[in-house]
Amino acid sequence: MIDKIKSENMDRLFEAILCLNDVDECYKFFDDLCTNLELASLAQRLQVAECLYEHRIYKKIVSETGASTATISRVNRSLKDGNNGYKIVFERMKNKEK
Repeated sequence: MIDKIKSENMDRLFEAILCLNDVDECYKFFDDLCTNLELASLAQRLQVAECLYEHRIYKKIVSETGASTATISRVNRSLKDGNNGYKIVFERMKNKEK
């Protein structure tokens, strides 16, 4: 699956993200890089993934996040059949909070 997005340009983008030091730098970079709607969509998908990861039902996720059932289904497919990217992030965030 990763092969369909892998490219030198994507590598460069991810290298740029990885060189950011803190949340403030992320705000600055992503504000320059994306529209507000694009950022809101990404943040919403992460929120949906967290809800699904916690085994919440679609109806509750819709009411909490405002996401469509299509978005929830797409994120759910990524959680089930993806590359475990969400899982990696959630586990690291959880460990960081400790």
